[in-house]
Amino acid sequence: MTRLLAAVAVAASLSGCGYNQFQSLDEQVSASWAEVLSQYQRRADLIPNIVNTVKGEANFEQETLTRVVEARARATSVQATPELVNDPEALKKFQAAQGELSSALSRLLVVTENYPNLKANQGFQDLRVQLEGTENRITVARNRYIQNVAAYNVHTRSFPNNLTAMLFGYKAKPSFTVQNEAAITTAPTVDFGSSRPAAPAASK
Repeated sequence: MTRLLAAVAVAASLSGCGYNQFQSLDEQVSASWAEVLSQYQRRADLIPNIVNTVKGEANFEQETLTRVVEARARATSVQATPELVNDPEALKKFQAAQGELSSALSRLLVVTENYPNLKANQGFQDLRVQLEGTENRITVARNRYIQNVAAYNVHTRSFPNNLTAMLFGYKAKPSFTVQNEAAITTAPTVDFGSSRPAAPAASK
């Protein structure tokens, strides 16, 4: 009977200091991270078809195509394990690689606007729609992950939950950085014009 009462007391104390909430919030972070990885993988799977379609366009900018292929290789080479959410440096490298791929893809889509045959290619346009939809899903999944990490971190740092965190080894989790998020969601500016800046007017 004494052991049973002691167990009940321990369970009550753990519940009161946020232990159970740690389990719930940690699961939410893991689930949202899995969704982020799923959407990034969906994008990576689309790229070979896009590249192969663009290759069929005569005189297409090879440098732009090469950047996409190389960026995809770097992005997929980063091991996106579940443990990544607890490693700030690893998450930073993962985000940088995905950001580089986002930038390369943005440039590719801008460049294709200069090729009428690609604009008229229904297969390419279908792939483009799929890619744009995937980019939107990535944004949604990433934002949900950021929100869940924020909720977890607030819980971890709040009293008396911080005491429970120290006792059981729970630590604040890293998240995507705001600066990099702004950079990778900004489309590059590409100028296809051949005009040169006007010469300054001669002084009288």
